[in-house]
Amino acid sequence: MTNEEIERLKAENASLRQELERLKNEIIRLVSRNLDISERLEEDVELRRRAEVARELFEGNLERQRNADLQDDAQLMGLIELRVEAERPHLKADFSSADLAHLLGVSQERLNRLFRHQSIHRTPEAYIDNLRVLAALRMLREKPQWTIAAIAEECGLGNIRTLQRRVQEVIGMTPAQYRQMFVPEE
Repeated sequence: MTNEEIERLKAENASLRQELERLKNEIIRLVSRNLDISERLEEDVELRRRAEVARELFEGNLERQRNADLQDDAQLMGLIELRVEAERPHLKADFSSADLAHLLGVSQERLNRLFRHQSIHRTPEAYIDNLRVLAALRMLREKPQWTIAAIAEECGLGNIRTLQRRVQEVIGMTPAQYRQMFVPEE
């Protein structure tokens, strides 16, 4: 191989490394953007639902009792968000929808009905699972020194398999692949 060919290969290699770095940065940007969009979409759907309830209440289209129930549901959803944000009980692996109902002082049936009518999460279990996956993604980004097993335990998913399966379902890549996107290349 001549020096000219070696230099050409080196230049091509450098060009490919630059392209790889550009693509990696683009993937990181897109995944972050998708996470932000999904969080905003979730908030937007919830706000639209609550605005619809408020409009129906204001217009008086529903019976008085049903209006009161809907208003109570909106207040209960607000209470769930406040309590979960403040106490973060979902990070305990054994925290269940029954525990959420107890935390709020309502029956399991009332909690299930509330989620069917007031939330994009069709069940309290889906809501708790979503909170755990979001916590895991945050930890994967912010705690690179932690093992994936430690993150699975800390976010309440219990084990690596569950964490891997849930993260794969949500973002289409493994926790290790997701974490690798945030590691600077040397």
